[in-house]
Amino acid sequence: MHEKISAKNYQIQQPSANLPDPDVIATEIAEDLEAALQQFATIAEDLKR
Repeated sequence: MHEKISAKNYQIQQPSANLPDPDVIATEIAEDLEAALQQFATIAEDLKR
């Protein structure tokens, strides 16, 4: 079963004093999502062949 990722889970794993600024976290999440979307697009194209 997949584990939900949330800010709460992230904070549990790392003390809040060690967390990057929220804008840094948001940017990293956006970059990860864009990379995942590109991977899905590649897979979708491969499945069309």
